[in-house]
Amino acid sequence: MLEIVLLALVVGAGVSLIANLATTIYLHRSLSHRALTLRRPVGEVFRFVIWITTGIRRRQWVAVHRKHHAFTDVEGDPHSPVLNGWIKVQMMNVAMYRREASNPETIARYAKDLPQTRVDRWFYDHALFGLAIGVLALVLAFGWQVGLLAGFVHVNIYLGGSAAVNAIGHHFGRQPYDNTAGNLQWLAFMTAGEGLHNNHHAAPTSAKLAHRWFEIDLGWYLIKVLLWCRLAKVRLADLRLTPAARRSSAAADAAA
Repeated sequence: MLEIVLLALVVGAGVSLIANLATTIYLHRSLSHRALTLRRPVGEVFRFVIWITTGIRRRQWVAVHRKHHAFTDVEGDPHSPVLNGWIKVQMMNVAMYRREASNPETIARYAKDLPQTRVDRWFYDHALFGLAIGVLALVLAFGWQVGLLAGFVHVNIYLGGSAAVNAIGHHFGRQPYDNTAGNLQWLAFMTAGEGLHNNHHAAPTSAKLAHRWFEIDLGWYLIKVLLWCRLAKVRLADLRLTPAARRSSAAADAAA
């Protein structure tokens, strides 16, 4: 029994890593911020991976995230710990996301470049179908006990990490730039780079979330492989900070 549990933990953590890489590279950096352009076959692979590991509809995720950037920690933010408290956001993040994702006005305004396609109607909009395929693949590969337990482990790691980026990542952590998010390296390990959240809000169009030598962005390592293979293209070669981030960075350099 112990071997089953340990194997399920390893497999579940591995599936979560794959899901987080697809989320941060495809949904976040590529679609939401256009910081990265993926070759179509690569994008389709990421899209399929997102479907069978999370069931997320890409236009919904993108719309909710773009609205978060438009109203960061002020009225209108779909999941602000400043407005709701970080514990509530951590516990209720899924409900907050689903509420905003089901708002047709949000989708129409913030994801108008991602219209529903025929493939969406046939496959990707059917979240339970995709998740069933993912669970079935685990069961066939590792047996029903390990497969189902690994799926349970994955759901908790992925949803917990996603919630933590919105909740803990906007309440705790280093703040080298002037914004309400924080950098947490342990959370970055858990979410393939997303825990470097202060950096991201300082330079949302950057495909790289690590700005300093000691920061580790796992998603960027995979992006570099895609770049080497000419399967992706970065939008901006240089770090493009927001005006507020430039001012805070300049002030820090002057103080030093």
